[in-house]
Amino acid sequence: MKVAETYSERFNVKIDHDFAVLKLFEEVGEYAQAVIVHNKKSKPEKYVSEEEAKKRLGEELADIIGMAIINADLFGIDIQKSIKEKWLKKL
Repeated sequence: MKVAETYSERFNVKIDHDFAVLKLFEEVGEYAQAVIVHNKKSKPEKYVSEEEAKKRLGEELADIIGMAIINADLFGIDIQKSIKEKWLKKL
């Protein structure tokens, strides 16, 4: 994956299974923090506008999806097929 390769080269990090799963957990934590800020459950000095809060939520969700795709790739999983089987056929 081009993005993973670029990240690996830029930060001199080997993207293996351990790195990918830990990075996914990190991104989920960052999303949780963005939700806390969005819902004004954080320290008041962390409050941002509704527009900025939604932007951050979207960015963190994008990071989660990106890391999920990288994890799938490392395990040789066809993530599109998995999404169809797990989610789309239930609609």
